[in-house]
Amino acid sequence: MSILEGDMVERTDWEEMAKGLLRGEMARKAVTYAQLVEKLAAIGIEDNERNLRNKVSRGKFTAGFLLQCLSALGCDTLRL
Repeated sequence: MSILEGDMVERTDWEEMAKGLLRGEMARKAVTYAQLVEKLAAIGIEDNERNLRNKVSRGKFTAGFLLQCLSALGCDTLRL
């Protein structure tokens, strides 16, 4: 059963899913956190590697941040 099929999905489950999506795309593209910082800077998003790593590790980030990262990674489709 996927996370989307559960009856009562906790907020933290969604955060874990978002974190997994981002980490998965980074792995598929073989992009490190340092490289993602550079890719984000190229689209006008300033951050540093430590903050980025902490944000992703906690899974506490906005949908906007997720979309920025996915865009910077060149991701144009997602499979949930």
